Amino acid sequence: MTDLYWLRAAWRKVCLAIAGLAVCAGLTLGTGVCRAAATAAEHPIRLLVLGDSLSAGYGLPHADGFEVQLQQALKAQGHDVSIVDGAVSGDTSAGGRSRLDWTLADGADAAIVELEANDGLRGVDPKDMEANLTAILDTLAARHIPVLLTGMYAPPNLGPDYEKAFCAVFDRLGQRPGILYDPFFLQGVATVRDLNQADQMHPNAEGVRRIVARLLPLVDKLLSEAHPA
Repeated sequence: MTDLYWLRAAWRKVCLAIAGLAVCAGLTLGTGVCRAAATAAEHPIRLLVLGDSLSAGYGLPHADGFEVQLQQALKAQGHDVSIVDGAVSGDTSAGGRSRLDWTLADGADAAIVELEANDGLRGVDPKDMEANLTAILDTLAARHIPVLLTGMYAPPNLGPDYEKAFCAVFDRLGQRPGILYDPFFLQGVATVRDLNQADQMHPNAEGVRRIVARLLPLVDKLLSEAHPA
């Protein structure tokens, strides 16, 4: 009788385990919940933001900056994301290129590249900007890091020829394999007085919120392509 009791108890545990696996398998196939939970438990996705003052949160309290608002929005969607802060106010594509290797010292699983506003303000030759961005994208591709490249428009005072050549850089790079492309980081926010700080160049907290909301579907897709170690 004792042996039969323990046999039944052991079989009950096996059945419960199988049922649990079946539920988890169903969720994985239907919604990805179990797989996402397992991945999050093992290692949060490391999302590099390689950018300038627009993503560094210039002029804003830390909690209102792009990186923090993005992380909070992703968390609200159930993503476990650790932001790798690679945003430096005043930086250019050349600066981002020169510091990329040490920025990646601790690794990254996905990246957002937002680095061109200061190139335009300084009138950097679009060919030089393209060379810098190409080198950045090449480095990330070599490490199998999926990228969201978000572009910028050139200041109109530099003339239509410069503006056309400037925008064409992003259109070309945005067609590279493995690149998600957003043509204009400040879309819907630039030139809107109530969404910018007093300098009318940097978004205020509400402007950042709108940028994050607009980019969120692209970032969500970016994270789906990441493969945390």
